[in-house]
Amino acid sequence: MEGWSGWDDYARFYDWENAQTMGRRDVKFWQQMAREADGPVLELGAGTGRVSLPMARTGAIVVGVDRSASMLARAHKRIRLAKLGAHLHLVRGDIRYLPLPSASVSLTAAPYGILQSLLDDDALDATLRSVFRVLRRGGTFAIDMVSDLVSWQEYDRRVKLRGTMRGSEAHITLVESVRQDRERGVTIFDQEFIERRGARRHVHAFSIRFRTVSVQEMRRRLELVGFTVSAVLGDYAGGPWDARADVWLIVARRPE
Repeated sequence: MEGWSGWDDYARFYDWENAQTMGRRDVKFWQQMAREADGPVLELGAGTGRVSLPMARTGAIVVGVDRSASMLARAHKRIRLAKLGAHLHLVRGDIRYLPLPSASVSLTAAPYGILQSLLDDDALDATLRSVFRVLRRGGTFAIDMVSDLVSWQEYDRRVKLRGTMRGSEAHITLVESVRQDRERGVTIFDQEFIERRGARRHVHAFSIRFRTVSVQEMRRRLELVGFTVSAVLGDYAGGPWDARADVWLIVARRPE
């Protein structure tokens, strides 16, 4: 299975789940990065626009790239409602081969573990090279990693969330299992979203995969491509990183 498998199915439930888990705790960080960027901003894995829209609200010109048509359809709807079409442009594409001109953006944002959805070294290295190409000299590449995936406890069919989806009468229950593929260094989240409308019940089942990549390994690969790592952070307020931190952030730059 490739790293993008499952995300089309996830689109319907992504914002509902994310609001209850991640919420908006990273949004101010990305907005500040966008304000400081002296030029266009690129988001890898823009999805439903959870991060792209707030960055566009700062006045930045934002380009969001995502492989999932289902995710982007939801983002397009949000852009229309927010009347941000002049500031936010969405492109369906592969982040390994970014469909942008060379040296065309000042900031590339990689939120929410997007680089860990690349399940082998070749895919990760191709993406890093692609980002290096589209960044202007002196441009910034900021990466938010899923912390310490390898230590996630395995469990089977645990009820994680219950609630009503906004704008819908459907009651949603998320039943999740976590598996570790130690040989490949991949953590697999098997998700079942059980949707109930009165007496009707429908189960949406799919899997999302993330690869274990340490901060040290990501830093090494960035430097091999030509980036200079300027900061490794342990929270969204700029606090120092250590291996126990809940947030793993790397800020790198393309040299002048």
